[in-house]
This record gives sequence, structure tokens and C-alpha cells, in this order.
Amino acid sequence: MEKTEAIKKLEGGEIKMYQLDDLFSSSDAVDIRREYLEKVNKIDLENISKYSLNMDKASQKNIENPIGAVQIPIGIAGPLKINGEYAKGEFYIPIATSEGALVASINRGCSVITLAKGVNTLIIDDKMTRAPVIRTESIQKSYEIKNWIENNFLKLKKIAETTTQHGKLIKVDPILIAGNYVYPRFNYSTGDSMGMNMVTIATEKALELLENETSGEVISLSGNACVDKKPSNINLIEGRGKSLIADILIPKEIVHNKLKTTAKSIEKVNTIKNLIGSAVSGSMGFNAHYANIIAGLFLATGQDVAHVVEGSLGITTAENRNGDLYFSVTIPDLPIATVGGGTSLETSEESLKILDCHGTGKVEKLAEIMAATVLGGELSLISALSSGHLAKAHKTHGRAK
Repeated sequence: MEKTEAIKKLEGGEIKMYQLDDLFSSSDAVDIRREYLEKVNKIDLENISKYSLNMDKASQKNIENPIGAVQIPIGIAGPLKINGEYAKGEFYIPIATSEGALVASINRGCSVITLAKGVNTLIIDDKMTRAPVIRTESIQKSYEIKNWIENNFLKLKKIAETTTQHGKLIKVDPILIAGNYVYPRFNYSTGDSMGMNMVTIATEKALELLENETSGEVISLSGNACVDKKPSNINLIEGRGKSLIADILIPKEIVHNKLKTTAKSIEKVNTIKNLIGSAVSGSMGFNAHYANIIAGLFLATGQDVAHVVEGSLGITTAENRNGDLYFSVTIPDLPIATVGGGTSLETSEESLKILDCHGTGKVEKLAEIMAATVLGGELSLISALSSGHLAKAHKTHGRAK
């Protein structure tokens, strides 16, 4: 079949877009879909048609019905000095964004951190969760299911781990009960993979044992207590993905000369904005803009961008210590990977290579780099607010001419 004939068949409804993959090479199927859209919508998709990604590879794992690729500018911030357990030394940070002033702001934070001899980073927890919902006949039966899960953890662990070489079931906790519904939260370690697919398959296998040995009925493999790709207090408290903390003590001379403000002013703005302001608005994230930095990093390195909503959770603290500034970020919920998913796309691989974080054995290093970068972005924004420079920065870097 020729391309022109395929476009006519699409117009006539004789074939569907997804069927093109069985009839043509991946690159030809991409072109046919795009040319069909151009024809029926009377538009030109010239820029979407320009890409360097291997669509044969992407079509197998990353995308359905592709027509091309979106281009987002990548900027570099740094060098950023990190004193972590896994990330040690100075790093240049790729940030993919279309928001003017963001890279410049992060870059300023990186400069201050490096001048102050680096940011300290720690991973304090590491797990991926899946929480099914199980129906019972009564609250008594729900309580029996809860006890059964607690008493049979080792059996659940053994059968869950038959589905994966890398995933390990750490615990099933908390086990939440709402009347005759039980929501057990399965927690796994997943290695260098973000692991959502891994833990889903493993949990499904473990639930076969539960249904065989109890009266419980699995209603849904996900009962929303996971909590995946949604803001939640349980993830803020319990953590999900990588849970990290980072801090730094910045001498008052650097605060004054580089940030153009004082530790006392930064502490005040952070308390009133990030803590009180977040509380009065019911926000689950007690920070200025974690999502900004995490989104830029996720887009550059091929992470699942929907998890930015989880990465937006966290708490920023600032203390005036006799003119020096103590500054920290807590990031409880950062689902990331250095293998699988979007990390295998060519542009993502290159961004990860900039960070020396591509491939196995690198995910902890990537996590610490992300935490350090978030601290840099937070530090820069809070400083700009405390000195009155925020609007000026956006006029310079982010305003349409």
C-alpha cells in the first residue's frame, strides 16, 4: 500500500491510525498519521515533523500513534557543588523548560551553593507503592483481612518477588480500613527503575494468594492509597519513590554579596510564605516552587512527568544563625529512574550523561542531584522575594518583547 492510499483509507474510516504500524515501517507510519492530520485540518506540522528520536524504538515502549516530537529548550545551570553520599563534586544541570528566568534563577542558586562549599544531600527512604482495594462482607471481616496480611507477610513477599529480579517487598503498611473495604499499601524497593509497572505486577501476584486463602475480594489493583500521580498527605508523611533531605549553611557575607539580602529576611519570607501561606491555603507543599525545578529535570532526563505532582510535595526551612543562613529542603516523594521508560529516549540519555547518571547503579546519584538543584532553585526564589528582585528578574528573562 502506498502512503497516499493509506491516507485515503484513514479519511474513509477503512483503517485506524494504530493499524498503520502493522502495514508500514514506524517512520512511514509516523509520516502518514501526520500528513493525514495536515490534510484533514488544513494545517502545516513542519516543526513537529523534525526530530532525531528513533521512532522504531519509541513506538515499542514509549508512545502510541506517534506523529513526531515536541521540542522544549534545554538550558544549563551550574556548576553545582554537592557533598552527597552518591553525588560528590560539581555538576552541570540540564533543565528543560519554556519559562523564562527559571534557568537563570536556578543558576544563581547553584553559584551561591558552590561558593558556600556545597550542599549536603541524603536519601532517607526509598520505596515504590501499590495499594489495592479489597472488599469484605463486614468490618469484622475487614479486620480479619488486616490481621491476615500482617501474619502472612513473608508468604506475600515470597510470591510477589517471583515476578521480578530487582523488586523486593519491604512491607505492607499502612493497612487502611474504610468499613468493609481494606486498602493495604504494598511497599517495594525497585533498584534503578522507577518501578511502577514492576510493583503492579508483583502486587497482582501476591493478591492471588490473598484471594485463595481469605474471603476478601480484590475490587481494584489500585485503590488510590498508593498514591500515584496525585498530591496526598500520606505521600508527604510516608514518602514514595526517593525521599530526600538537603541542607546548607551559607555565610552572611555570601548572603549579602550574592543574594543581596539577609538571613533574617529570608527566614521571615520563608515562614510567612512557605509555611503560614501554605497552611492558610490548605497547600500540601510547604515550599516555593519545587515543581518548577523538578519538572525541568524530569523533562530533560525522561522521567514520567505526571509524577511532578508528587515531587511538588515538600518542606523548605530557613534559619537566621547570627547572620549566617541555614537553608534546607525535604522532598519525601520523588519517583525517578535511570533505566527504562523515557530515560531510554536519545535526548534523555544525553541529559543523563551530562549528570553521569545514565544506566544502572546511578539512580541514587540522580536523586541527590535533583534534591540539590531543588534547594538551589528554592534559595534563589526566596532570596529574590526577600530582596524585592523577583519582578525585575522576570522582566529581564521572562517577558515577551
